[in-house]
Amino acid sequence: MQPDSARLDVTLHPRDALFNAGDATSELPVCDHYCGVEARMRKSPAMQAEMGPVFDITLDCEDGAPVGGEAEHAHMVAELAMSAENVFGRVGARVHPASHPSFAADVATLVARAGTRLAYLMVPKPDSAADVARACTEIAHQRHVHGIARPLPIHVLIETHGALREVEAIAAHADVESLSFGLMDFVSAHRGAIPASAMGAEGQFTHPLVLRAKLAISAACHGHAKTPSHCVVTEFNDLDAVADAATRASREFGYTRMWSIHPNQIEPIVTAFAPSAAEVGMAIEIIDAAQAAQWAPIRHRDTLHDRASYRYFWQVLERAHRTGQPLPAQVVERFF
Repeated sequence: MQPDSARLDVTLHPRDALFNAGDATSELPVCDHYCGVEARMRKSPAMQAEMGPVFDITLDCEDGAPVGGEAEHAHMVAELAMSAENVFGRVGARVHPASHPSFAADVATLVARAGTRLAYLMVPKPDSAADVARACTEIAHQRHVHGIARPLPIHVLIETHGALREVEAIAAHADVESLSFGLMDFVSAHRGAIPASAMGAEGQFTHPLVLRAKLAISAACHGHAKTPSHCVVTEFNDLDAVADAATRASREFGYTRMWSIHPNQIEPIVTAFAPSAAEVGMAIEIIDAAQAAQWAPIRHRDTLHDRASYRYFWQVLERAHRTGQPLPAQVVERFF
């Protein structure tokens, strides 16, 4: 339980004192709100501006685009991402699968017209790590063509047998920031062997094959310092079911982010992923004492803490900040 060999300093920020390069995951909002219908796409940024950057907005070029209108839809997505309504720069887009004829056009349009503002691109339905690598290569090519120097993180939707088999390799790709679980397509890919009930709020937490997939995705993400994003709850008016699923995803399955498919779902998801006031209070006490001790071991309420538990409690504070929980002004000033 000795401190790491690196020189410790009371003035070091917890991120610098407690993590080696590449150890800490990106600080993505805990909710990822999907919308593909134009009316919803135009209303969501106003909600985000009101609530704060506690959720991302993913504008959908895959399921949202009308057949035959894919190009126009991609231009509209780019326009919205570049608009003044994108207050926090937390708007991303889902493109068509890499195997779809519209994939390259989606990427070219979005990178050329909104590459300076998009928070990420979501790539759905890969069958393998090679598919993901090809998609990332095309996106990087378009960035080069259009002189976009800033990184454009890639999110990947795991919803096929092949992607699940190679989920570790997908999570390891340097351009990948987050993996999401595509529940509906995953269940359908079993050709009726998994019942439709497994797509519901309750069944998705009881069917063994679905649980196996959720755990594999979460574990792969944590093993490669990427963000695991939990699947949808389709019963969008049953807010208790949404809250229960979000709580289980966070507390039992290790997910740090979850999809919303209706505006009503955003608040219960954010609330479920937020730490309690008691957790936040303890985290503040421990991080304060740890920093004062130059990150050496301390005793707090008759419990020994060292750098391992400091990392945990620092991540509690980060999660509180990401979910908009009230924090003392001095904590915000010192750490955020």
